[in-house]
Amino acid sequence: MHPAFSVIFFTVSSGAGFGLFALLVLADLLGLGGGLSTEQKLTAGSLALFLVAAGLSSSVFHLANPKNAWRAFSRYKTSWLSREGVFAVVFFPFAMAYLGLTWLDMAQLKWLEVTVGVLAAVLAWITIFSTGMIYGCLKTIRQWNSPLVPANYLALGHFTGALLLLLVASRGAVDLNGYVTLTAGLLVAAAALKAIYYFWISTPGATSTIKTATGFTRGTVRLLDTGHTHGTFLTEEFGFKIARQYAIVLKVFVFVAGFVVPAVLLLTGKADGAALYAAVMLAVLGIVAERWLFFAEARHVVNLYHGAQHT
Repeated sequence: MHPAFSVIFFTVSSGAGFGLFALLVLADLLGLGGGLSTEQKLTAGSLALFLVAAGLSSSVFHLANPKNAWRAFSRYKTSWLSREGVFAVVFFPFAMAYLGLTWLDMAQLKWLEVTVGVLAAVLAWITIFSTGMIYGCLKTIRQWNSPLVPANYLALGHFTGALLLLLVASRGAVDLNGYVTLTAGLLVAAAALKAIYYFWISTPGATSTIKTATGFTRGTVRLLDTGHTHGTFLTEEFGFKIARQYAIVLKVFVFVAGFVVPAVLLLTGKADGAALYAAVMLAVLGIVAERWLFFAEARHVVNLYHGAQHT
């Protein structure tokens, strides 16, 4: 698939925003590290909403006719993309109510703050899952049609969100041990799931052939016409190719920048100050590279009707 920057930014930014907000609510409920200050909670929550809003806004630029974006909300019964949009919109009132009640800091309204916070966190989880299922439900792209895809979206979104929450927590008088442990755990989970995914898409079972595409798996299928001899929208949008060596280099970068460097900083106790900012920036670059590869390595079955032997 052709990697569109708007979609890459959307999935990375919104995933981090939803992950950050969900973790903020959990950290607040558990009093992690002795509890964040009101200022820190408002900072983390506002950053999360900004990332989600920026991501959702950028997704519109991928449309041929952005003014028709509202139509995406009309098919929530059958479309994961529509469900994602609906849940994302419903998330905002609960998230803003949680931040408003946090700012008021009234003991008699604490139950309401907890209630709307938990509902916002649940909606955040559902929205990230829906984003992953937009791709995970596509049987026409074998590299995406797996439960590993929504699992990776959830893990990576929460890992980047945990790094941002750790960054906010480091700017106050909070015990960081709990936040470091949380971030390290999510880092290990995200790295493991990504490694499993890369191994899975490299196996023969993750590819399609002209036989599996047509359903005639027992006979010999031969193309009589491979279609256009020049590029078309289908071949350019769904037939993007990336050199194997280039993909390997990018995967190494994904793990080094996205996981190894942050892990070293966390385990050596240097996750503060400038080092923590560097870890966040490198991790984000690593996840951007991961998302670019996610699209670039996906092969639509339509390529089989244009002469490709497998996808």
